[in-house]
Amino acid sequence: MSRDRSGLLYAETHEWVDVVDEGGGQVATIGISDFAIEQLNDLVFMDLPEVGKRVSAGEEFGEVESVKAVSPLYSPVNGEVIEVHSELPENLDQLNDDPYDYGWIIKVRIDDDSALDSLMNFDAYQKQCAEAG
Repeated sequence: MSRDRSGLLYAETHEWVDVVDEGGGQVATIGISDFAIEQLNDLVFMDLPEVGKRVSAGEEFGEVESVKAVSPLYSPVNGEVIEVHSELPENLDQLNDDPYDYGWIIKVRIDDDSALDSLMNFDAYQKQCAEAG
C-alpha cells in the first residue's frame, strides 16, 4: 500500500513524517521528500543513527551524501529511535523510485508531540517547494 503524501507532515528541511498511534503512544516514521532527493541527485552514502538514540526536533540524526554535497538529516520530532531502515544505505537508488514507502529512514517513539505543531501540511510544503524552485 502506498503512503498518502497528502496526509504526511513536512519539515522545512524536507523531511516527511507519518505519525500513527501505536501501543499507547505515537510513532513517527521519518523519511526525506522526493523534492529533496531531486535536489541532491545521485545519492552515494547515508549515515543512520543507532536504535535507542534520543533525537530532538531540529537536531541532526544522520546525513545523506550525494556526488554534489553532504546534507544533514534533521529530526522533525522529539523521542527515541525505535527502528532504523538498515537496508536503505545499501539501496539508495530505490529512494528515487519510492521515497515514501521503501524510503523511510527511521521510526521514533514520540515522547513530546509539541514539535508536530511546527510542521507543515502537504499544501504548505508544496508551496515551499514551488517557491524554492
